Parts: sequence; C-alpha cells; structure tokens
Amino acid sequence: MAEEDGDQVRRTRDWALAEVVREDLELYSASDLEERIETLEVEIVRTRAQLERKAAKRAAADAFFAKRG
Repeated sequence: MAEEDGDQVRRTRDWALAEVVREDLELYSASDLEERIETLEVEIVRTRAQLERKAAKRAAADAFFAKRG
C-alpha cells in the first residue's frame, strides 16, 4: 500500500545482493551465466578497491592520531 501512496519502500543496504542470490539460475543460458560471472567479478574488483581505500584512510587516521597522543 505504501507504494500506491507514492511512498518509497525502505530497503536494507544489502537488498540488491539478496535479490541476486535468490535468482533462479536455471532460467539463464550458458552465455547469460558467463556474462553474469563477468559482471560479478567486476563488482568484486570494485568492492575490493573500496575496501582498500577505506583501510588506507583508517591507517592514515590512526597514524595521525597516534602522533598527537
């Protein structure tokens, strides 16, 4: 009913990933599955890069505040 009223449905941060893992892979052709794997691999690389950036920021903050304390 909330969607009918124009209100947005509140979703968790991982809703898209939950949707992906629930998909029925039997519906995909072999080439579709290959494309899906490529897409997921690109997303893994993107996610790892973000994780590395966050780790670098954390290390810089830790180093900065260790000098002050």
